[in-house]
Amino acid sequence: MNQPDSISQLREAVAQSPGNVPLRHALADALLAAGRHGEAEAEYRAALALSPDNPGLKLGLARAFQQQGKRSHTLVVLEDLVKLQSAPARAHVLYARLLASMGEVEQAVLQYKKGVSKDPDAADPEFALKMGIRPEPEEDEEEGDLDDIFPGGDLAEVEDGRARAHGGDGGVAPDDAVIERPRITFADVGGMDALKEEIQVKIVHPITHADLYKAYGKAAGGGILLYGPPGCGKTHLARATAGEIKAGFISVGIHDVLEMWIGNSERNLHQLFQQARRNAPCVLFFDEVDALGASRADMKTSGGRHLINQFLNELDGVQSSNEGVLVLGATNAPWHLDSAFRRPGRFDRILFVPPPDAAARAAILRILLSGKPQEDLDFNGIAAKTEGFSGADLKAVVDQSIEGKLREALRSGAPQPLRSKDLLHAASRLKPTTREWFATARNYALYSNQGGAYDDILRYLKL
Repeated sequence: MNQPDSISQLREAVAQSPGNVPLRHALADALLAAGRHGEAEAEYRAALALSPDNPGLKLGLARAFQQQGKRSHTLVVLEDLVKLQSAPARAHVLYARLLASMGEVEQAVLQYKKGVSKDPDAADPEFALKMGIRPEPEEDEEEGDLDDIFPGGDLAEVEDGRARAHGGDGGVAPDDAVIERPRITFADVGGMDALKEEIQVKIVHPITHADLYKAYGKAAGGGILLYGPPGCGKTHLARATAGEIKAGFISVGIHDVLEMWIGNSERNLHQLFQQARRNAPCVLFFDEVDALGASRADMKTSGGRHLINQFLNELDGVQSSNEGVLVLGATNAPWHLDSAFRRPGRFDRILFVPPPDAAARAAILRILLSGKPQEDLDFNGIAAKTEGFSGADLKAVVDQSIEGKLREALRSGAPQPLRSKDLLHAASRLKPTTREWFATARNYALYSNQGGAYDDILRYLKL
């Protein structure tokens, strides 16, 4: 039976039994396979109207959107789908490809691995090779086999430049972190003009005007600490900084450094700095840096103090030059960071990242809604009604508005554009998540601010 005949017969069957979800699903899959993506989308929508929670149908709709180049539509469906335990493995793999195309390499790798762990048949070897994802070792692999793979002492360099520790302390250092190449720049960051200017002077200009800075004996490199309430764009700003100078970007979390074995955490930290030095110019971004650099006065064990000392030595470039290594740290709790990190030459610029003001909120909304179906949106009016909302809060407003429109479209079979009332309705159901942070920050700014580090918080609160 050729494909057109199959589709015709499925259409006849659906006409006879319009409420039969498996039949509609089969028809939609056949249309998609035949390259009739618009018709497939219509059939997936019709089937979802009958079975709104069917993960297979959601995946099919996402694939139909993807084939038509509707990236924002694909993203909305997949973001919702991958949160479900019942999400098909191929949904995670498709989401990984989409994230990779947006420059979100780390998240793409995590989603791909999650999908393949659910179902090895969902693997995409070509994509895995492109992303540098290695197959997981067999569980029954014996330690002797590792000696054959990584011969030659405690630390063996393998062909692609990655290093693994293999010694008697029981610890195994992680492979080199993924180096992202962010495509976003400051143009993709709404508002934050003062912060961008500070970063331009400290990080961007020494790279783009290297000769001028060298004439004054100013090397490219150094550290900036970003602090403020969660969700206000610290990580996004760090990625945009790397994109602005076309540099590599290494995002470092607690799990990338901390290990239970004595000395391993310090070695992991050293390897991350070494990787950044080898790939300079490179932005080394430490999220929740206070977890790695907490005040030594509060520590009861020597292990944490040794790690902080190692961190300080790496920032100082005691053993290796840090020229071209741009260190950005982000924290929601700067008062927990050891004061030694604020010494000149380390995190010598400490920048407060406040919630976006009205103009910045309007700019963020324009960026978030770019490419999405919309009609006569009053961005300034919406911004005025979202006082105190963080960038993450605004994304939640947009996501809830889109989810509402998708539910309407799945019921009616016809998508409708987003309007101001949709966003205002979503905003009225949410509260700014920054309020709790400011309640804590206010106390530190009023009573533990001898050096004036938190004056920006006082100015923001008009105290």
